[in-house]
Amino acid sequence: MKQGILSDILDYSNRANPYPLYAELRKTPVFHDGDGPYVISTYHHIQSLLHDPRLSSEARNLAAGAGDPLAGAEDEGASALPPSFLKLDPPEHDRLRRMTNRPFGPPDSPHRVDDMRGFLHTTVTGLIDNLGDPERIDLVDQFAYPFPVTMICRLLGVPREDEARFHVWADTLAASLDPDPGADPKEREKTTHDARMELGMYLAGLIEERRKNPGEDMLSQLAVGHGQDETMSTMELLSTAALLLIAGHETTVNLITNGMLTLLRNPDVLRQLRETPALAVPLVEELLRFEPPVQLLPQRTPLADIEVGGVTIPKGSSMWLILASGNRDPDRFENPDRFDPYRKDIQHLGLGSGIHSCFGAPLARLEAQLALTELTRRLENPRLVEDPPPYRQNAVLRGPRHLRITCDGVRPS
Repeated sequence: MKQGILSDILDYSNRANPYPLYAELRKTPVFHDGDGPYVISTYHHIQSLLHDPRLSSEARNLAAGAGDPLAGAEDEGASALPPSFLKLDPPEHDRLRRMTNRPFGPPDSPHRVDDMRGFLHTTVTGLIDNLGDPERIDLVDQFAYPFPVTMICRLLGVPREDEARFHVWADTLAASLDPDPGADPKEREKTTHDARMELGMYLAGLIEERRKNPGEDMLSQLAVGHGQDETMSTMELLSTAALLLIAGHETTVNLITNGMLTLLRNPDVLRQLRETPALAVPLVEELLRFEPPVQLLPQRTPLADIEVGGVTIPKGSSMWLILASGNRDPDRFENPDRFDPYRKDIQHLGLGSGIHSCFGAPLARLEAQLALTELTRRLENPRLVEDPPPYRQNAVLRGPRHLRITCDGVRPS
């Protein structure tokens, strides 16, 4: 296996189709070039590691000189806000995730997501109504981005008119997840730090207002403790709010965009979804396998020497788990490169697994199901203007930056 395959995966020229590279990577299930991270690319190894308590998500457990290009940016960013629960291990991870879940899902708030269905549908209808010229549509800018942003603002209680303020911050922090060895590390650290600081200051003002005048939104309930004895510190609340605000829309943008791109490449499936809207549920699950919005999990670290596939990975090493490669593993899925919404065995890695599985999965699934159902129902004969479309730089959160389509018209709602 050639030594430069990791650089190839991170190379923007391969962003449109990294899957041949993943297939090559799976020939060496635990890949290490002697200097960089240990890269895990097969389904069963990844699934096992996601449930292994010896694997840490905390940057402080990464050994000096472990070869992780993200370590510097994370440490610098932490001086502005503490790590979110996404980057913590038990018991702190469990405590913060438990408190965050109280105003979001069962058992304390079992109807939170389901109660948003009406607002979700109204928002989708309005966005499609206002697409404008059917021959010139950018589904990212006109639909896939504003839809989840509107939803997360509604959920958290962030004023929708402030979206422009945190758009740049969100893009910068999402880009900090991208292992980019070619970037200037000092400049990357400063940019990430500044974005976290500015977002933290913005959220601090919002949280203070919610403490004085709480509403029914999640931010209010987190700020006042949701009627529980256990509460977050101010800094923990800031970090959690920043995580929800960014993760609450960045991945869903990609899920919706990748979904429409896949449907437009598979017109028979698009037609079937239009004729049978209930197909949306299994279709989104297959989409999470076939084109997951999160391609890889970088910066995982063993707390002790561990053996994976006959390879001993030393304590403190950097590890990357290539979720998208595991989802295309032929040892786990039959015909893995075929998009099949009728697939019966669909235990994918698209939303992670274990204690760090996607916190907002119920909302992301519902948003994608509704978005794809309504777009296929209302757009008449939609077609891609360019294939492949231009992709975002980010190799971790992979998705088209623009998805330009044309159609014969937009059906009334």
